[in-house]
Amino acid sequence: MKVQLFEIFTSVEGEGILFGTKTLFVRLAGCPFTCFYCDTKESLPLDSGKEYTIDEACKLIDTTLQNQTYKVNFTGGDPLIQHHAVAELAKHIQSKKIPTYLESSCFDSERFNNILPFIDIVKIEFKTKDSDFVDSKHYERLIGNAIRCLESSVSAKKTTYIKIVVSSKTKSEDLKSLVDKIFHVVSKDQIDGFVIQPTFGVAEPSLDLLLELYDIVYPYYGDVKVVPQLHKLIGAP
Repeated sequence: MKVQLFEIFTSVEGEGILFGTKTLFVRLAGCPFTCFYCDTKESLPLDSGKEYTIDEACKLIDTTLQNQTYKVNFTGGDPLIQHHAVAELAKHIQSKKIPTYLESSCFDSERFNNILPFIDIVKIEFKTKDSDFVDSKHYERLIGNAIRCLESSVSAKKTTYIKIVVSSKTKSEDLKSLVDKIFHVVSKDQIDGFVIQPTFGVAEPSLDLLLELYDIVYPYYGDVKVVPQLHKLIGAP
């Protein structure tokens, strides 16, 4: 088995509920989607980066891993593109007693369930209609997959949280519809966080819009937080 890796590096986690933790990032190549705010466009082609065997990739992870690393983050691209390889790499990390962390749009529930046994922390990113994730024809199907992944993750008792990126284009009614779908299948007690992440450097939302979107989520999940990409504020990758 081979894996296409774009890069492996240690940095400070800048997103989500575990921001500020020392993290080894394993960025996989490949993503079929077109979110307008994507900040890793160079990793989207499946042939970007370098190809490794699984053994070679495990050795690269071992030599790159620093002491006191809190977790290993599988990111992309979208890791589900190479789900078999991610499962093998995550299994290797777990053997070292280091938490594994998956961040994905969760566009395919079957691929997600293949990886899930080897993941400890799951960030499920739900896309808004304005993100240009996919065309409107396919949007609901992919959101349905993300919902099924959310159900699988909480059923497996994984540390699970939700992230939604918002921009100046985000419509309140679209977010409300998406949040309704999410909390129709899970309760607030089943997830470990809900993060609204404003875009950075492109179509940035106003404070008034962020507060409006916060107020939509709050009745469903009182611990909702607006968290920007903090790593960008300190110049970290």
